[in-house]
Amino acid sequence: MRKLLPLVGTPSVSHPGGRSAMTCRFRCGDACFHEVPNTSANEYVGDVIAGALSRRTALRAAAVVTVAAAAGGVTVGAAQPAAAAPHPSAPHGRAARGLRFSPVAPNTADQVTVPEGYRQNVVIRWGEPILRGAPAFDPERQTAAAQAGQFGYNNDFLALLPLPGERHRQLLVANHEYTDEVLMFRGYDPENPTRQQVEVAWAAHGLSAVVVEEDRRSGKLTAVPRHPLNRRVTATTRFRLTGPAAGSDLLKTSADPTGRTVLGTLNNCSGGTTPWGTTLHGEENFNQYFAHGSRATDKRYGIGTGTTERKWERFDRRFDLAQEPNEVHRFGYVVEFDPYDPASTPRKHTALGRFKHEAATVRLTEDGRPVVYSGDDERFDYFYKFVGAKRMRHGTSRAVREHNLSLLDEGTLYVARLTGDSPAADIDGSGALPADGEFDGSGQWIPLATATADGAVSHVEGMSAEEVFVFTRLAGDKVGATKMDRPEDIQPSPHTGKVYVVLTNNTNRGKAGLAPADEANPRNANKHGHILELTEHRNRADATTFGWSLFLVAGDPADPATYFAGFPKDRVSPISCPDNVAFDPHGNLWISTDGNQLGSHDGLFGVATRGERRGELKQFLTVPTGAETCGPLVQDRRVLVAVQHPGEVDGASVEKPASTWPDGPGKIVRPAVVAVWRADGEDIGV
Repeated sequence: MRKLLPLVGTPSVSHPGGRSAMTCRFRCGDACFHEVPNTSANEYVGDVIAGALSRRTALRAAAVVTVAAAAGGVTVGAAQPAAAAPHPSAPHGRAARGLRFSPVAPNTADQVTVPEGYRQNVVIRWGEPILRGAPAFDPERQTAAAQAGQFGYNNDFLALLPLPGERHRQLLVANHEYTDEVLMFRGYDPENPTRQQVEVAWAAHGLSAVVVEEDRRSGKLTAVPRHPLNRRVTATTRFRLTGPAAGSDLLKTSADPTGRTVLGTLNNCSGGTTPWGTTLHGEENFNQYFAHGSRATDKRYGIGTGTTERKWERFDRRFDLAQEPNEVHRFGYVVEFDPYDPASTPRKHTALGRFKHEAATVRLTEDGRPVVYSGDDERFDYFYKFVGAKRMRHGTSRAVREHNLSLLDEGTLYVARLTGDSPAADIDGSGALPADGEFDGSGQWIPLATATADGAVSHVEGMSAEEVFVFTRLAGDKVGATKMDRPEDIQPSPHTGKVYVVLTNNTNRGKAGLAPADEANPRNANKHGHILELTEHRNRADATTFGWSLFLVAGDPADPATYFAGFPKDRVSPISCPDNVAFDPHGNLWISTDGNQLGSHDGLFGVATRGERRGELKQFLTVPTGAETCGPLVQDRRVLVAVQHPGEVDGASVEKPASTWPDGPGKIVRPAVVAVWRADGEDIGV
């Protein structure tokens, strides 16, 4: 492995969460090796849940079994691309509707492995031309101009939108989270990147919109190049800052003295699709792109004091905070993109707060106002909700669309505080059953600030409204929000209204000087993650209180600390490090993983959320060597996943690839979108 820079750790340190050192460097700037940004004394989520797991385990008497049983007898880590046979003793007959497939066995095959009876194809790869005039991909002669017309790098969130009037076609929108220059450029020198390499990387970030077409005979989904709706958004595209912080002195720079226009979007992770036909994209690990941070606010956002991994500050002064201290305040927002209007200017909504947005998922209140849930993907940070003030309008006129594009600029931003229901003395970190024998907890949405057409009001003592929206983490600190284990995707169920909060992992929990487990988190050294299920008061999206429970505690089913909503643990697939999630048409939650700690490659899993089979979890696919499963979409007849950073293994490079996916030996490894369907053309999992 190449020598790491002082800013991003050293190769002698074990990387948490199952990620390679390379992934940690290029995706999040080795966030896990930096000092934890949240040094507040707020209650940790682990202080709110310990005992919940053992309480449920005792009540359900779930059996402790081997991982092999969960995978049809296949040992975790064995290279086994075939699907595992269904367990012969599955309870109560057939699996939940939508999950009736033979689970894929854990494996380390350098391919996308799908269940027996299913087929797959690569929909689109990094570098494939999508705009008119863009050249064919040539990794040896890549230019910024070429990349700006081609599908971007490291696809993450995916959305599929209808195309009325175009039979068998849909509009695919994808995030491009980050670039890994070592796997993009032959002979890349991390100490001395060239301007061309940097500009290609700028063009490979951002978003892609591309029309895709279904072959009804085979089920294959392919991209349609040069369609009028195809579009690329990059790190240099013009964006509009909107909402209460737009125009603030905190957002003004020498290039933009108005504080209302910013170039580009960076590190887009998960997102959401709005009921009014746009897509939302969360700017996550934006801190790693900026050099020479010096302020307390920089430190709270994980911005280093030295140079960056990519050295972009050498080529554009806006990435050097010593020269442009406010530029970093213009990143870390939710981006809204109108894919039906190729001439539209994307927006950054300051009313949704500034932090490492992992997701931005939308539901409507009973009277039609938008509610957006979002997690801050950092150890010991928070999750949030925005409740809009204006109602969505229906229709397709320009006036209606412009109104709906303003819905996320007025409303109230909240942060979550969870409360346990057991005496503190009952929680000793061992997981012993609390005396009350109950598992439920309660929570509050604490208001931070409210934005209106006439201005904004802060609800946080000692902070102005502009400060709340720009330094949202500090506002959460001040009001005593509950510290979480890396809040990732947050999805409200379209079937029940329950909200699922994905917590990927936190291996720092319980370490000396850091918060230990207690009533809201089941384990110290939480390397596998878990999922909370929230129920808003009276199931109202705009409620200010909620109940919570532990839905899933990931890991080896043989581990007594794991929990699958009470479903028998000898009949589930092992899962580690849940990340992005999505619902299928039947109400099952589909979970993609990032950083599997069980010796297998990452994958996609489906789990029933209701009925007698609640908690039944089955693995649907695995991804290639070094890859992460992202952006799951589950339609009636098709599953889509974004295969992100394949081949991203320590020591890998263009010259020494760790993966040959998707095009085989002799070809450069390329992130790509994959579609999976049933060979007989019937619906998924029925």
